[in-house]
Amino acid sequence: MTDKTQTAAETAPKPVPAVFARRESEVRSYCRSFPTEFVSASGATLRDAAGREYIDFLAGCSSLNYGHNDPDMKQAVVDYIMADGISHGLDMHTGAKAAFLEAFEKIILEPRGMDHKVMMTGPTGANAVESALKLARKVTGRTNVIAFTNGFHGMTLGALAATGNAGKRGGAGVELNGVTRLPYEGAIEGVDSLAYIEAMLDNPSSGIDAPAAFLIEPIQGEGGLNDASKRFLQGIEKLARKHGALLIADDIQAGCGRSGTFFSFEEMGIEPDLIPLAKSFSGMGLPFAALLLRPHLDQWKPGEHNGTFRGNGHAFVAARVALEKFWSGDAFEKEIARKAEILTARLSRIAERTGGRLKGRGMMQGVDVGSGELAAEICARCFEMGLIIETSGAHDEVVKVLAPLTIDEGLFEQGLSILEEATDACAPSAAAKIAAE
Repeated sequence: MTDKTQTAAETAPKPVPAVFARRESEVRSYCRSFPTEFVSASGATLRDAAGREYIDFLAGCSSLNYGHNDPDMKQAVVDYIMADGISHGLDMHTGAKAAFLEAFEKIILEPRGMDHKVMMTGPTGANAVESALKLARKVTGRTNVIAFTNGFHGMTLGALAATGNAGKRGGAGVELNGVTRLPYEGAIEGVDSLAYIEAMLDNPSSGIDAPAAFLIEPIQGEGGLNDASKRFLQGIEKLARKHGALLIADDIQAGCGRSGTFFSFEEMGIEPDLIPLAKSFSGMGLPFAALLLRPHLDQWKPGEHNGTFRGNGHAFVAARVALEKFWSGDAFEKEIARKAEILTARLSRIAERTGGRLKGRGMMQGVDVGSGELAAEICARCFEMGLIIETSGAHDEVVKVLAPLTIDEGLFEQGLSILEEATDACAPSAAAKIAAE
């Protein structure tokens, strides 16, 4: 990190180039929270144009679970490019795709007893969700999808219809339909969400049309780190089977090790029919998304769903290396578990001192500090102190830690100390403001 003997002027972010404000759309958001020009990154460290270093607790919103520019993935991609490897192949057969699929089959699917096929979609998580919704409706002949409060599934219209956030939905410009929203576990204090959902679906006069699918995040990332229990997820799967619907487990943000295992539902005793994956699926932040689907559901006609960028050769190369390097044995899972224990202990201390509440699991945890105002102030103070971190939740009230899973433990502790110090500094003033209002 930056030498603490440097002056504030020497380490302050330089003014960002005016071209951003002049030419980039007002829709930009993360850059408003982190107003500096980043120029390089490695591991869990970002560097800006002034030479200042920042610990990254955002990790591309969980797109960089293995850190920035992993040297083995980077070298493999460079070698592939220098050998004139296929960079774009639509859905044609390529050596890079074959190597990835064989690694995914051997390292991830077979050890978990999963027979899912892999559907290459467009390059974003929303593309994978759209294909899941489309396939569920095609297979079942139904249109209604059960989604959950606080869920976030993407910004394209089908995925957005299943997303709960009012601010995101407001940008649609058209009616968002085809979805029935039901309460996620714990969404309504004192109410057993599972019993409520079961009663609604069993009641022929509830007004809920027979569902094509249940779409659920085992851990809600943008929704505030709400973590569904084994009982709830198994109950939802049972209801899906009972009512002839498919179970879609959106593992886009919680997958690829973020929860502690490759899939966030591995220890929950459920078998999803469809699994959208993206974000860290490519290994190093390259655009890559896919839908895992049970073989009997693979009822597509050739070309019935496609996407120009569903054949990213560079992503296939990096993703294969990520699987071989991190998931061939159990050492990485043990490393994640060790760091998750550190995270739980440190965040529990912050929650206790602020009267907040610990949320999430694995390396996907945060603290509900009670208000979006306080959470924003804490994150802003963290940025001033050299830590990149963001919020989530219905009111942006959760300070969310998404550090790379590979982060050095010393650097991890340093970042958590910054978070703790920033929280201590902000909590009294913010609490006073809230009380005054």
